[in-house]
This record gives sequence, structure tokens and C-alpha cells, in this order.
Amino acid sequence: CCCCCCYFALSATSVMASLFAARSVARQVACRPGSFVAQQLRGIASGMAVVNDVVEQTLQDIRDAGTWKNERVITSKQADLITVAGSDEKVLNFCANNYLGLANNPEVIQAAKDALDSHGNGLASVRFICGTQDIHKNLEASVAKFHGTEDAILYAACFDANAGFFEAIFGPEDAVISDELNHASIIDGIRLCKAKRFRYKHRDLGELENCLREASDSRMRCIVTDGVFSMDGTIAPLKEICDLAEEYKAIVFVDDCHATGFFGATGRGSAEYCGVHGRVDVVNTTIGKALGGAMGGYTAAPKPIVQLLRQRSRPYLFSNSLAPAVVGASQKVFDLITDDPSRASKLLGLTKQFRDGMAAAGFNVGGDPEHPICPVHLGDARLASDFADKMLERGVFVIGFSFPVVPKGKARIRVQISAAHTESEVAHTIDAFTAVGKELNVI
Repeated sequence: CCCCCCYFALSATSVMASLFAARSVARQVACRPGSFVAQQLRGIASGMAVVNDVVEQTLQDIRDAGTWKNERVITSKQADLITVAGSDEKVLNFCANNYLGLANNPEVIQAAKDALDSHGNGLASVRFICGTQDIHKNLEASVAKFHGTEDAILYAACFDANAGFFEAIFGPEDAVISDELNHASIIDGIRLCKAKRFRYKHRDLGELENCLREASDSRMRCIVTDGVFSMDGTIAPLKEICDLAEEYKAIVFVDDCHATGFFGATGRGSAEYCGVHGRVDVVNTTIGKALGGAMGGYTAAPKPIVQLLRQRSRPYLFSNSLAPAVVGASQKVFDLITDDPSRASKLLGLTKQFRDGMAAAGFNVGGDPEHPICPVHLGDARLASDFADKMLERGVFVIGFSFPVVPKGKARIRVQISAAHTESEVAHTIDAFTAVGKELNVI
């Protein structure tokens, strides 16, 4: 045995010495100008040079078009009054999705801390391995109860919920019929599935019915729409959509990210607002806007659909579970809003104040008259950007939206009202818009 050990030790030493010698020779050969390795390295370098040239030109085109998006840095909690980098003065925030003002609510923050203490920082796992805690199941039950559905399933974001729904449910024998202005996450999700795809003009019921007729031989038909269209603040005609769905034996899928928690009489969203609560089959929405503003999304639907999503939905199967702090905070939000619509009522009053004041000043404000998304239409991308900069100088934080977020020639400032705002803050913002509008010859 000793001899064998010595033999193998000597052999290993010889092998290692040979490997080091071979590596040294390889380096010398690779460095020769005409060597294969050198040619390969030059090819990689030249390929990257082409990519860099194309990307740099694309970036310059964005700058030249006036659609470059700068990220302003906030140095405070998300709230009605915030501070931004480079200044200690507080400014009014009128562009957050913080519709109910819960992003910095003390009870919500405390619930997040409590969950962090009791359930840890994270699960380091997907749900089906060892990533499901009791608080995840409790939150899913609260979501289902809130929406009046049989079940619900949590995702890391509503983008993931949309990306994971269609591929898991529909196949080549089925048809998905989508509004042309649906959110990008819906578009991406539909692209992943193998169903026949139809697209109808925005809120055009006649064209939707034509699509349903064309898809009449499909096994399943699904009408897909945003409940509220985020760039315009317009509402899908859900009553008429549900009527068509019943006539043509289709199901209705609604992305309700800009309605859940605050729109409708009790905050149940666009279906409640349109009088069809209980007739929408699938609701996909977010926790990251009105419901505390953190992370997370979910699907609320019949139990068989949720069960199939747990088995097949790739973003659910291959993404870590929602962090306990987010789950704990979200549970507190549902506790706060389920039986208390007062925040939503306050939000509606402030929305009407802003819209009435802006209309009186001469601005073109789009969207549904009762929805807190208030797009102030300006048209030109550079004008929208300059307008937003001048608003910040007057203590109001808003952002100009331009292509590709909105169509070319339809740039705007999307104002969003929050229940955290006060009447005096809304009045100050109207005055600031009026002053800047006159300065830039908008009104």
C-alpha cells in the first residue's frame, strides 16, 4: 500500500507539472498574432465593438428625440411630501401609485417589522420546495375573500402574474382576445402562449365581437383587458364586455393594478365600479401600488385555475417566495381596507378637486372623471420634460411621459392623486401648473 501511495503521489506530481508546462506553452501560442486563439479573441472584441456602436447610436437617438428618461433620486420615504437628492427642501409628490397613502403608514410598517422578526428575512426557496409559510396562505385567503373568488395565488409582481397566466392555461386550440392598449406585461404574457391571438381596437366593442365570432371554433376563448388603462386613466367597458363573454361563452380576464383597493364603492376595483363584481372570471393585480406600494402581485380566480397555475406557471414555480416583511405588511393593508372605504372616499373628493381646477385653468386633462390618474396632455416630448422640470422648481414632483411609454406626439404629464394629499396641497399643485402653463404658452 505504501508503495502504491508513493507511486500515485509521484504520478500526480508529474501530471501537475506537465499541466503547468502545457498551460505555459498554450499562453505563448495564443499570444502569437496568427494563432487561432488570438483570431477568436479579436473576433469577440470586434463583435462587441459592433454592439457598442449600435447601442450608443440608439441611446443618442433617444436623447435627440427628447425622450431620455432621467431617474430622480428620492432620499425619503414615499409620501405626499418627499425630499430628493441635491435638496433638503420637501416637495409634493404627485406621480406615485400610492393611491391610498399607505406606503409609509405606521401600522403597515410595523406589520412588516413584526413579520421580519417572526418569519425571517426570506425563504431562499420557491413555494413548492420549502418556500410556503402560514402567512403566505393567510394572505392568499384574504385576497380571495376581498375579491370574492374561490382562491388566489401570490407572485413576486403582477408582471409575473401576467407573464405566467396565459402559457399555463391556454393551448393551440384556444383563443386569447386582447385590447390593443393593454399593459406590456399582458402583451408579453400572451406572446408566450400558443393560443390563437386576436387584438381589438381600444375599447371597441364592435371589433371585440368580430374577434369573438372569428374565434367561435376555439376550445376556450378569453377576453383580456386592463380594468383601468394606466397611461390614460380610462375605464374598460366591463359590463358590455361581460355581456359579450356570456353570449359567446368566453371568460373575462382583467388586470386591475390601477383600481384594486381604491376604485369602486368599496375599493374592489373596476368590476365593482362598472357594476359587474362577480362576473369577471380572473383578476390579476398588484400589491405594489395602492396596497402599500412594496412588491408582489396575485391572481384571484376559481380554484381549478389557481391549482393549475401552481403546477405550471413558470414565474411562480421558478421565483422565490414573497419576503415575509412584504407579506406581513400586505396582510395589514387588507385588514385596513376590507371594511373601511374612507380612504377611497377621500381620494375621490381630491380627484374631483384637481380635475375641476385644471379644467378651469384651461388644461386638457384626460381619463375617467372619477379616477385619480389625471393625464395632462401636452403633445410634445421635450415640452413635457421641460414642464416637469419647472414644476419641480415650484415644489411639485411630476414626470413627463413620452414615447415609447405613450405613442409619439401624445406626451403628457401623468398626475396621480393620493389619499395622503390634502386639499391645500392639491390647490398648490393646480396653481403651479397654471403658472408653468402660462410661462410655456400651454394655456
